[in-house]
Amino acid sequence: MSELHEPVLAWYDAHARELPWRGPSASPWSVMVSELMLQQTPVARVLPVHEAWLERWPTPAALAAEPSGEAVRMWGRLGYPRRALRLHAAATAIVARHDGEVPEEYDDLLALPGVGDYTAAAIASFAHGRRHVVLDTNVRRVLARAVGGAELPPPAVTRAERDRATVLLPEDPATAATWAVATMELGALVCTARAPRCVDCPIATSCAWHRAGHPPYDGPPRRGQAWAGTDRQCRGRIMALVREDHAPVTARRLEAAWGVAEQRERCLAGLVADGLLVRVEPASYALPD
Repeated sequence: MSELHEPVLAWYDAHARELPWRGPSASPWSVMVSELMLQQTPVARVLPVHEAWLERWPTPAALAAEPSGEAVRMWGRLGYPRRALRLHAAATAIVARHDGEVPEEYDDLLALPGVGDYTAAAIASFAHGRRHVVLDTNVRRVLARAVGGAELPPPAVTRAERDRATVLLPEDPATAATWAVATMELGALVCTARAPRCVDCPIATSCAWHRAGHPPYDGPPRRGQAWAGTDRQCRGRIMALVREDHAPVTARRLEAAWGVAEQRERCLAGLVADGLLVRVEPASYALPD
């Protein structure tokens, strides 16, 4: 066993947050919903939406039976609402292909709409206890520092990262699943991007980056995402307005919500193309049926 396994697993056993999708009673569907919601969204924002979602749609079949627009409405302000459409499409596929049960096999999960490598591996691991390399941002950062000696991982997953994670993966499937979530939790709570708490880290003495004196990141520039005045903000404001209304939203109300006409029309066209809105004559918009 790697010298990293025991201290990380022991730390997780003592410090893991109690989250509804982690408990022994959590269904595979709960895990899947959480994984889609947690993409680029903090846990604190996901918790109330996840709870409301599972209360309304406790199974894939329950979600698949409703219009996709209701999924977008329920998504609320989590951001990146296309994830709601993907989750609805995945639920529909689960009903059609897997008798309404979230599949256990990585390949079956990967074949679902909106499910990529990370999500398929995470669901197989966390929901079904399978042995898979799970590489989210937090895991990648922990392994980059502890093993690679770098402050931050590359912008995209590399073959070297995947090989490193594969070598470190415990052989026992149940232990491998716990290792995946434990390294994820360590990155979320201790080995954070901006202010790592090395004094609280269970593997600080083994960490290559810590032993090297915390050399700064020297890879490609990492740019933060702007918000004010961007198309993202415009799209978000439009979606918030449409979600709140059960009747189509008129052009006049949309003009009041965002005054820059060219940008507003561009964003409306993009939202329609993405399947998040439908145009209702005359010049009104609504969530899809």
